[in-house]
Amino acid sequence: MRRNMKKDYYEILGVERSASDEDIKKAFRKLAHKYHPDKKGGDEARFKEASEAYAVLADKKRRAEYDRYGHTFSSQGNGPGGFDFSGFQGFQGFEDVDFGDIFSELFTGAGMRSSRRDRRGRDISIDVELTFKEAVFGTERRVLITKLSVCDACKGKGGKPGSKIVSCTTCGGKGAIHETRNTFFGAVSTTRECDRCHGRGEVPDAACSSCTGLGVRRQQEEIKIAVPAGIENGEMIRMAGRGEAVAGGGTAGDLYVKIHVKSDPRFKRDGATLSTTLTIKLTDALLGGEYSVATLDGDAKLKVPAGVAHGDTLRIKEKGIPQPNGTRGDLIVKINIAIPSQLSNSAKKHIEELRKEGL
Repeated sequence: MRRNMKKDYYEILGVERSASDEDIKKAFRKLAHKYHPDKKGGDEARFKEASEAYAVLADKKRRAEYDRYGHTFSSQGNGPGGFDFSGFQGFQGFEDVDFGDIFSELFTGAGMRSSRRDRRGRDISIDVELTFKEAVFGTERRVLITKLSVCDACKGKGGKPGSKIVSCTTCGGKGAIHETRNTFFGAVSTTRECDRCHGRGEVPDAACSSCTGLGVRRQQEEIKIAVPAGIENGEMIRMAGRGEAVAGGGTAGDLYVKIHVKSDPRFKRDGATLSTTLTIKLTDALLGGEYSVATLDGDAKLKVPAGVAHGDTLRIKEKGIPQPNGTRGDLIVKINIAIPSQLSNSAKKHIEELRKEGL
């Protein structure tokens, strides 16, 4: 590895200089998982850099020397003289640094146990568009989705009807395959889940022709979506277990339905309340009148009281958004008074008389 006298090992691991031993270990474990060259998307240079930093900071003596002498301390504890990591091979010289549990976790152990215990299918998401009225009152939609589902021919078992379950010959019935890899730190033994039996250790002696023994296959499935009343634009409906299935058994993923609500030019929504605008004549504003107002339930009669002002609001109860508790919001009607742009001579006379009376 190239020498770089200006490296800051704390910065490389992303920890403070006051970090505890456990903090340093956690930081290196995270970087090792991310950059190890044997993992997809790994970065050997970054991995070696993080390993170098951990090898120093995880050792109390070397960390103390590093803190004291900075970037020019001796890796052999002989005082200042420049730290050269190029000769670092395997665990030589670093027997007291605990790499073992980190790399056993990276390749085996928790990762494989977790995959067996928490095997889960992929979550999927779709978008559904509703009219304003459908969102207010709720609706039901049926959509056709192509996804990885449990094979309907073998019911997820992976075998032909009447087939027997036998020990997996690929892994010898163990459910896992043991391998040894040559890594930067020398030979590392790893254990991975068997690709054929998916950790079960047994397989059908005759594979299902529909899914080739996987127990799952990509197919179309009709999904019924119950949209609740009062749902808002941008809300998500989670349907547990309606995502993709996973080979070898386990829990199916979830289906997420994102709701898009078309706007209605007649109404605006604010929580459980709807609002609309009603334009009335000037004479009805002065003397009162009755109007027909559009609601989501059809037209409703609204009495406009005499003397109503421009911008005043009137309320029509229980014509708003339905609520989960069975109640319903109101419809607020904002009054807009239409002022005529032209008046007849007769109308002008009457208005002049009103002006004389102080109106």
